[in-house]
Formats: sequence, C-alpha cells, structure tokens
Amino acid sequence: MMTPLPLDTILPGNCIEILASLPENSIDLIFADPPYNLQLKNDLYRPNQTKVDAVDDAWDKFGSFAEYDAFTRAWLSACRRVLKNTGTLWVIGSYHNIYRVGAILQDLDFWILNDVVWIKDNPMPNFRGVRFTNAHETLLWAQKKQGEKYTFNHHATKALNDDLQMRSDWHLPLATGKERLKINGEKAHSTQKPEALLYRLMLAASNPGDVVLDPFFGSGTTGAVARKLGRRYIGIERNLNYVRVATERLAAIETSPIESLILPEKRREPRIPFGNLLEAGLLTPGQTLWLEKKPTITATVRADGKIVSGELIGSIHSVAKNLLNGTPVNGWDAWLFLQNDEKKPLDLLREWVKSQKFV
Repeated sequence: MMTPLPLDTILPGNCIEILASLPENSIDLIFADPPYNLQLKNDLYRPNQTKVDAVDDAWDKFGSFAEYDAFTRAWLSACRRVLKNTGTLWVIGSYHNIYRVGAILQDLDFWILNDVVWIKDNPMPNFRGVRFTNAHETLLWAQKKQGEKYTFNHHATKALNDDLQMRSDWHLPLATGKERLKINGEKAHSTQKPEALLYRLMLAASNPGDVVLDPFFGSGTTGAVARKLGRRYIGIERNLNYVRVATERLAAIETSPIESLILPEKRREPRIPFGNLLEAGLLTPGQTLWLEKKPTITATVRADGKIVSGELIGSIHSVAKNLLNGTPVNGWDAWLFLQNDEKKPLDLLREWVKSQKFV
C-alpha cells in the first residue's frame, strides 16, 4: 500500500532525506531552484558606495565544484525516484551552475525537452563595469523517461501569448515592489522568484489536481502559484525562517474556481476519423473542400474518407501538407466546407461529432 502523500504542506528538513521518505513515482511536476554556488568572495558596492544586497547566504556556499556536483547529483537522484515516468522537472540556474546541473541531469538519464531563458526586464547592473550586465537566468525542462507522454498544454501557452506559439525566451521582471516579501524592511529571501515565472511553467506542464513538488521551497512561490491554479503542492525547506514566511503567505491565498482552471487541450481529446463526418451525414461523397490558405485550390471528398486534389489522393492532412510544399498542417484547420453559402473550417464539424458522442 502506497504511503499517502503529505499534500499542501511544507516539510521542514533536508530535501534529500525527505525525498527518500516519499513514495516512488508519485509526483507529476518538480520545480527546483537550488543553490547557485555563486562563489562570491568580496562585498559588492554601488558607485555611491552603498553595499549591494547580494546573495551571500550560507546555503549558497560550497567548498569546491566537486562538493557542489555531489550535492546536485544527490538531490536530482532523489527527485528522479519520486517523479512519475510521465512527469517532468524544471530546474533554474545561472551561468555559475546551470551547465553543471545540465550535465548531471543527462548523466542521470533525464531527457532535456527545452532550455528556457528568463530575460529579466529589470536586472541588477554590473556596478564595476568589468562584465556584461547579467540579465538572464536559464531553466532546463526535462522528462524523467524519454519517449513517455508528458503534459504540455500547448494551446494554453499559446492563448497566454496572444495566440502566438510561445518561444523559449521569456521576458519577465524580477520579484519587486509589493510582490517582494520582506521582514522588518529587509528581503525575506534573497532569491525569491516572480510568480509570473511559476505561473507560466506550471500552466504549461501540469493540470489541475496534479502534485507539484519544490525541494527548495524558500518563501513559497511554487506553493502560492499551485494554490491559485488548483494544483496540489509539497514544499521542502530546511530554513525554519523561510518555512514561517511561506506558511503565512500560503494561508492568505485562495484557489481559483475549478471551472476557470480546466483548459481543454486538443491533443488529449478523442481522435475523430474524417470518415465519421461521412457516416454522420455531415459531408457527402463528391463534396468540394477549399484549401484555406490557397482558396483557389479545391479537393473532392471520396466515399472512403480520403480526398482528391488533382493527382493527390490521401487524408485531409497529407493532401494539405503536399499542397503547402511540405509544411506541417492540421487538415481540420486547413480545409473549408460550404454551409449556407459560407465557407467554414472542417473543425466545426469535428466539434459537432464530439458533442453528439459519435466516437
């Protein structure tokens, strides 16, 4: 019998030890914001001689690259054990550590799906003027097992981006102003990530009810966004001050209505054969279709569900692809049919078939 997951809780302690106590293959999505091992040796000052509030916490200090690599391998291995075969992991870092993390990910047989560049709209300047301003961080998105199905809500990310396919360069500001948590006027956590970043990746790579785990929970941004999006969360954090900050933050957040969180994704819907439209009487053999991108090109529907355009014979997808010089295309969107003297996309008929449960 599987040990029940401690859902919607923050587990205080060492992430490697706590991950070992959780059931195998139980987590849908992991977001990790590990120590970056910044290797800062001296204080940094602005031109006006005020000290920069840099990351100098004890948890970010390691004695050597070998020590950091051993730590990284240990927590990634522990994450791999609890992640479902269909699950994915996101890890964020800077040039100080992300290349080492990426190599270890691959050594552990994770399959990297994307690297995403978070371009900061408001980065901290390079005050000494000896390097370029470091204006981005890198996220690696990896699946546990190459070839397994995994969650990617393509249409949701496209809608979030004004109906344009989302790219791997994300322009988002740092967590500042009211979003930045403070204690007595000081930052509650030195590396608090913006909610916008977690919102985007969580919407893309998980669904309502999924379990999202963060092994370096910090001030609780992962949990905050999980609650807003109807996901379940598990946070692990060894710093008790951060645990207190995150607990207070999460107590004030309400989950959004479930009806606003369920987003249909066409690739997960039942497959509708084109022939179903003929069987349902929505199209007839010999009927004409028009290619939406080249309206002068037509095709004729055959009784077996194939279409004919000149010498081309095949599915609505393959014929459209050939007519568009090999461009990948969805035939349901590519072809138009005539209804009441108006040309409309075939996809309208497919949606009707779904609604009538012909499948």
